[in-house]
Amino acid sequence: MKPVMNIDEVELVASSAGNVFADRCGSLSDVIGARQLGYNLTVVAPGKRSSPFHNHHANEEMFFILEGEGTYRYGDAYFSVRPGDVMAAPAGGRETAHHIINTGRHDLKYLSVSTKRTPDVCEYPESDKFQILSSTEENTNQFRYIGRMASSLDYFDGEI
Repeated sequence: MKPVMNIDEVELVASSAGNVFADRCGSLSDVIGARQLGYNLTVVAPGKRSSPFHNHHANEEMFFILEGEGTYRYGDAYFSVRPGDVMAAPAGGRETAHHIINTGRHDLKYLSVSTKRTPDVCEYPESDKFQILSSTEENTNQFRYIGRMASSLDYFDGEI
């Protein structure tokens, strides 16, 4: 394993959902041997976003804009971003919810870096969903569950 990789060598995989979400994303961390941080390269088409508005309870993220222009939504605020901008997304409650929107006319390319703490709980404030994710070094998605806050059960449900 070589601990050096040029971002031009990252294999990007396309994904989309509806008319809002579309990106091409590739992992660098596994290729270069990272263990405690995750590194991804993401390319978002004009007018699209790569993820729903969300926050993490355990993991912190950082984004570095390489090319293009967009808007970084963080909590209740919106920030214009351009090449060279660095954005933080610390772990926390809904006040740290975030996502990046390509508001420019060309592809928006950015590097994401995140801690790899497990388990992590991710909230989606706009849809009232949550995700629980637990993984090991050998198995990236060992346990993953997505639900809605409204479907919460009583602690003793099904136990007696």
